[in-house]
Amino acid sequence: MLNEYVGVKPGTRNHRGGFIQHASGFHLREIDQAGWAVICMSDAVCHYVDPENLQRSRAKEFPKFEEL
Repeated sequence: MLNEYVGVKPGTRNHRGGFIQHASGFHLREIDQAGWAVICMSDAVCHYVDPENLQRSRAKEFPKFEEL
């Protein structure tokens, strides 16, 4: 488990083709065997995205999910 904070670039789509909200503060959980990055806002909200669409971030820059 990587568990570092990342953001996504504008226009990022998930593995189903749906747009991911341009936001920061996702936790990067892992890169799976198929090459998808698993990013999560909480334990219940996760997305599979192309790792090329991630941006590194620092945790202190972002509000917690509960604050949004």
